[in-house]
Amino acid sequence: MFSKYVKEFPTNLSLAYPVMIGQLGNVLVGFVDNVMVGKLGASALAAVSLGNGLFFLTLSLAIGFSLIITPLVAEADAQNNQQKIRSLLKNGLVLCTLTGGILFVVIKLLQPFLEVLDQPVDVVALANPYINILAFSIVPLAIFQGLKQFSDGLSATRYAMVAAILGNVVNIFFNYVLIYGKWGFPKLLLEGAALGTLIARILMVLLMVFLFYYKQNFRRYLNDFFKKLIDLDVLKKLVKLGLPVALQMLFEFGIFVSSVFLSGSLSTEDQAANQIALNIASVTFMIAVGLGVAATIRTGNQVGKKDAKSLMRITSSILLLVFLIELVFAIFLIATKSYLPTFYIHDKNVIHIAAQLLVVVACFQISDGFQVVLLGTLRGLQDVNVPTLCLFFAYWCVGFPISYFLGSQDLLGSTGIWVGLFAGLSTSSLLLYLRYSNLMANRSLA
Repeated sequence: MFSKYVKEFPTNLSLAYPVMIGQLGNVLVGFVDNVMVGKLGASALAAVSLGNGLFFLTLSLAIGFSLIITPLVAEADAQNNQQKIRSLLKNGLVLCTLTGGILFVVIKLLQPFLEVLDQPVDVVALANPYINILAFSIVPLAIFQGLKQFSDGLSATRYAMVAAILGNVVNIFFNYVLIYGKWGFPKLLLEGAALGTLIARILMVLLMVFLFYYKQNFRRYLNDFFKKLIDLDVLKKLVKLGLPVALQMLFEFGIFVSSVFLSGSLSTEDQAANQIALNIASVTFMIAVGLGVAATIRTGNQVGKKDAKSLMRITSSILLLVFLIELVFAIFLIATKSYLPTFYIHDKNVIHIAAQLLVVVACFQISDGFQVVLLGTLRGLQDVNVPTLCLFFAYWCVGFPISYFLGSQDLLGSTGIWVGLFAGLSTSSLLLYLRYSNLMANRSLA
């Protein structure tokens, strides 16, 4: 019964595994950062959580605009339309660069509001210098995302993986020497962590550009790159499709970032535990992201070929695969909930809170995996408006109110915050599946 789906697993994984490795590399760096910073104490770890929360809230918009590049390139690649592919590369990078510049300004404008969001004073004091440096990395990271999504659209997911791995090695090195002042480098503490991240993200862009020039199949798209750099029709299409996707990312990232601020209103220990849970949850999420990218690429290809029957078979195979993977993760998290937090910090109270949060993380694994793959499929279909409304309702009409209500000190505290995240992800998964089913009921890709 399942054989027709299982036989698609090798193709799915061949596209997904480089994305998984690249994303897991980013998570590994986050893990190492948190371990390094955790040695400085709960306040330092909470400050990194607060700074990264503000940064990733704005970064979600840049990622969202870049994500739409992949299905458009995949569709053009299936049609062998090289001129369209070249134009998507140019205009996609223009859009990502402009978005990164605008979001840098947004970060600086939002930064003063940290002091009025009921966050611990010592945490805000540590977070501000960290943010001052980290904010500069949003432009190179937005450009990297544009290059990555273009490469993914051509089914060449390995290039971004290579760049991410090398960049992450550099990040770990500079974080180590700059946080603690090793080997003659200055001891910059949290500012050292931010500076190491900035250096690594600039290097990742340079590595992607080098790979594009080095590989003949990519170099052809760089010919006369600055000739007619902007095509208004293509740019408008990218914005039209990219804006809803950016809002999708904002709604999803936003609900998790809200956990940072809600936990910060409880205590520094709750905020530190929340950061640990977020970092561990991101590991399993990035595995699902790889399969979501595979869904986008393969769906975009089938749209170009107008093959609805194959599209449905491929989507079902990816959903089955993500279910099996996330089920294993759920069991693992339950079994190791009290052990994993000890890698980050030795504060027993923080470890106890984090262990409780990981139980909830285990519970929403399958919902999280499903919603990532379904979103990837719908993006491949260039269906972005209705899914955006689905995510807004799921996260901000269902998830956040539950987090806010149950997350009070008098009820469930930090655990209540994550119960709200569970409710939001489950609602999102259900609504996106209903949307996909509705579209596939009319099996036309014309």
